Amino acid sequence: MDKVLAHQLLQLAGLAQIVLAVVSIAIPKVLGWQPELAKLKTVVKQMVWVHGAYILVINLCLGLVSFFATGDLLNCSRLAMLLTGFIAIYWISRVLTQFFYFDRSAFPKGVLNLLAEVVLTTLFIVLSLIYSWVFYLNF
Repeated sequence: MDKVLAHQLLQLAGLAQIVLAVVSIAIPKVLGWQPELAKLKTVVKQMVWVHGAYILVINLCLGLVSFFATGDLLNCSRLAMLLTGFIAIYWISRVLTQFFYFDRSAFPKGVLNLLAEVVLTTLFIVLSLIYSWVFYLNF
């Protein structure tokens, strides 16, 4: 029963991360990066874009692995345990960043932006819980 539910949740988590990666392409426009980045030195601007691209690619790859290699993430191998542990830590870190680092007063205003923030934060918490549970199952 646990493995069946874990399999379904991992596939949903994988799909969610793939969608998140695709939707993340809009973040620079939504958050108005261009005018802000124009104020920065070229190397700093490039670092922001590279870091953003790395996060997008990591989210996409974690989603692809979770969706297409679900059974491998549940086989109780050392690799399955370490990878699900890594992904759990990745998403837990994202949740902690959301609550303890980001300055919410600087977030875009409006109902749609607030809704997007709530949906994304909920997604990050759910992903943290799923991967933490699967890590526990693999332990």
